[in-house]
Amino acid sequence: MAEGALPPASAPGRLRDAARAGAASDWFDAGTRPRAEHAPAPAWALGVAGGDRQGFVRLWKAFMSARVLLALAVLGLQISAHSLSQPLPGWIFWLSAGYITVTVLQRWLARPRGPGRSFDGQWLTIVGVDLLYVTLLLSQQIAGIHYAPLVALPVLMAAILGTRALALGTAALAALLLLGDAVIGARASLWAGTADTVQAGLTGVGLLALAWLTNNLALRLTREQQIARRSRTEARMQSLVNNLVIETLADGVLVVDADFVVHAANPSARIMLGSDQEVTPSVFGLRDHPAWVQLADLARLTFAGEDVDGIEVTLYHEEREAVQLKVRTARTPSMGPHDARLCVMFLQDLHEMQAQLRTEKLAAMGRMSAAVAHEFRNPLAAISQANALLEEELDAPSQQRLTVMIRQNTQRLAHIVDDVLDVARSPGTDPQADVVQLDDETELFCHEWATQHAASSRLAVRLHAADLPVRFAPEHLRRLLVNLLDNAARYASRSDGAIVVSTGLVRHGPALLSVWSDGAPLEPVVERHLFEPFASSESRSSGLGLFICRELCERHGAEIAYERCTSERDGRAVEGNAFHVRLRRAPGGHSSWGPESSFS
Repeated sequence: MAEGALPPASAPGRLRDAARAGAASDWFDAGTRPRAEHAPAPAWALGVAGGDRQGFVRLWKAFMSARVLLALAVLGLQISAHSLSQPLPGWIFWLSAGYITVTVLQRWLARPRGPGRSFDGQWLTIVGVDLLYVTLLLSQQIAGIHYAPLVALPVLMAAILGTRALALGTAALAALLLLGDAVIGARASLWAGTADTVQAGLTGVGLLALAWLTNNLALRLTREQQIARRSRTEARMQSLVNNLVIETLADGVLVVDADFVVHAANPSARIMLGSDQEVTPSVFGLRDHPAWVQLADLARLTFAGEDVDGIEVTLYHEEREAVQLKVRTARTPSMGPHDARLCVMFLQDLHEMQAQLRTEKLAAMGRMSAAVAHEFRNPLAAISQANALLEEELDAPSQQRLTVMIRQNTQRLAHIVDDVLDVARSPGTDPQADVVQLDDETELFCHEWATQHAASSRLAVRLHAADLPVRFAPEHLRRLLVNLLDNAARYASRSDGAIVVSTGLVRHGPALLSVWSDGAPLEPVVERHLFEPFASSESRSSGLGLFICRELCERHGAEIAYERCTSERDGRAVEGNAFHVRLRRAPGGHSSWGPESSFS
């Protein structure tokens, strides 16, 4: 490195990166300590390694400014002594003036740079100039002025900003200079010379002790600063990680004090409490809202020492449906008699938990059902073939009836197997690939179904989506409509117009396909599990029809929903059950808007 140049910018950067890497690897260890040094490092080096380069620069500038002020003070003292009729040689004034000039130039031109483990040029000029100046002054003890205390400044500078070797070397050199001056002065007076020599020796010992102690204190202080800096970094990292984990938790977290005041709540907890995160203040009370009183009671039990683990509560809100929660609490340990204990509440949304369990259950059932259905196909085929052979050979009417029953049930089992396998197969459908005319396909499929089931009078078709293209595979649309019609026919009456299929267009929205029937209202339990597999109130139903409808809709970006509503029949409103399918429109086409395009 060139004299007076700044250290490379990459060096402190590497040191900081290393410190950060070390902190990131063991920030959980509260007892982290810096590694022991094989040799005492300069105080400035520890400061730079800890990222406190600015601190070193400030100390360096302070010492350089002190040298300038000290030079001015010495010159002022000399001028005062000269004005008091104590003659001084002229060269003394020129020496002091030259020292002031040098210190000022070094203050503004020299660059802050710590010494290495040996004397370098910059530090040799700074410390050497000071010692040389003091030596020249000591050679002329005039007007009773003692210049020996001036050696304290270079010793202190070397001890605080330099290595231990530099500090002790500077102190030793200063002690030798004082002893040399005392020895030279002893020629004039033996008694006075002896006293001066003893005084110089004591001063030298004091300078060595001062250098040693000051350097040790500087190193210790710098190490403590480094440890504090690392601790702050680790605490900041831990706080950031904790906040990130808590903020992203699906479970709600509340921190409550003994007065039932919530000091912290993550976004999930605020959603469960029914509060707006942007509106609700950061600190609020659990007794401020009637729906939260149950949580306050659980916090009270927790502070009383009772275990609260897995307690289910229901929060009733005025503007939204009730929220069922599973609550678990824990108390923070008390650190002292004056430390307030806190209660941490963990909230789990039972609806989300049930949905997750239901999803996992459906996935497991799907895999098992697909495997079972695949194994059923071969035995069913064998039974069907054997039954066909029996039908050809049997003539008795009673035996023919038995073969018909076998054929019907094998066909039903084969249909169930096909449904299960169809659900288990991957979609393999591009929602952008197929475009069909909604009215044309609906009319065709309804006619086919009515012909097969001899239900022309029971089925009414009302089409209000002429020339409206939708994105849906034709075969899948047929399957969807047939399943909905089969479900409607199973529960509808035998009256004319008991089943109504209608199409239309939601204003500024998707196309609408609805299947309505005049069946009885669904039970709440049945409605809750309406689109789940094997959820059927009839023993002869596979329970897969509506589940397949939902799967087909999801494959094509459509939505299906159930609604209890009315439809007009013979001039009067009749209540019934309707399944509405919202289909994605394709570009092009137009559709008329009619009053019967959706149910009222």
